[in-house]
Amino acid sequence: MDLDQLDLNPRITAAAKKAKLKSIKEVLHFSGPDLQRVTGLSSLDVQHLLRTASLHLRGGCVCTALHLHQQKKRFPAQHQRLSLGCPVLDGLLRGGLPLDGVTELAGHSSAGKTQLALQLCLAVQLPPRHGGLEAGAVYICTEDVFPNLRLQQLIAQQRRLRADVPGEVIARTRFGSQIFIEHVADVDTLLECVSKKVPVLLSRGMARLVVIDSVAAPFRCEFDGPASVPRAQRLQALGAALRRLSSTFRSPVLCINQVTEAVEEQGAAGGPQGLWGERVSPALGMTWSNQLLMRLMASRCRPEDEAATTPIGHADRTLRVIFAPHLPPASCSYTVGTEGVRGIPGTEAY
Repeated sequence: MDLDQLDLNPRITAAAKKAKLKSIKEVLHFSGPDLQRVTGLSSLDVQHLLRTASLHLRGGCVCTALHLHQQKKRFPAQHQRLSLGCPVLDGLLRGGLPLDGVTELAGHSSAGKTQLALQLCLAVQLPPRHGGLEAGAVYICTEDVFPNLRLQQLIAQQRRLRADVPGEVIARTRFGSQIFIEHVADVDTLLECVSKKVPVLLSRGMARLVVIDSVAAPFRCEFDGPASVPRAQRLQALGAALRRLSSTFRSPVLCINQVTEAVEEQGAAGGPQGLWGERVSPALGMTWSNQLLMRLMASRCRPEDEAATTPIGHADRTLRVIFAPHLPPASCSYTVGTEGVRGIPGTEAY
């Protein structure tokens, strides 16, 4: 951009050209004192020159956060999400999981956490126009063996769950061959896995989703005290490694977590009251909470109470948004069926 495009006093423009500054960008390469020395202009003239040049490049109007939010078509990558495979659940999360950050899904056993994680492993393989990332997933198991039988059932039922996706797209997607499974039994192996093995798959574009099921198990086995310094250091190291993976490769990270009575974890803030009537909190305390971008809580009616309290066809599970920088606290009911996890329309609460 030529200096003649700037609205300047001709004397200032002539001094800049005499110093062999031909473009606006060349002017901005100099600091104020250096520009004053090469042009011979006064301090006030140099400040006016720099301010005018920077405003010309930036544009005349001030850009607000609302303006950026409304420019989805211009910056689509900043607004991209990974679909959960259900329009109701996607609506609760404003499109799905963010691509940059660690999401935690906490809840009691049998609440459907693993079911939703498996569903995400299938959804990520679909093209972006259907809410996926057209890549595979890394599934790290720390407790039980990988639920392969349930995965095969979900794959067979994809046409029922994803009626919004053309049949030919589902038919040509090789769901089973794009989920990379790793079993780890301790914290050191988990850290090595996310620091060395997982980056290889992400860097080659073979995977765009990382799932840890569950993140609490290895820490509870190795560390007794919830406030121990070694445990906090390992949690921070794990959180940093996961955030680095997510940010570098724009890949969402989902960590499944256990819950406990809030009084057990001395460093944890009290969680919401569960459907079982108890006050629960995700495991691993505040050290782990500080590593997260978003926390979701899944809860379920007590099994022995379901027959008496849950009408036939009514959802017995609830998914809550506990915290997220881009979402308000909200919830919706959902069911877990043969075809997968489905949110119930009309149950959303904000």
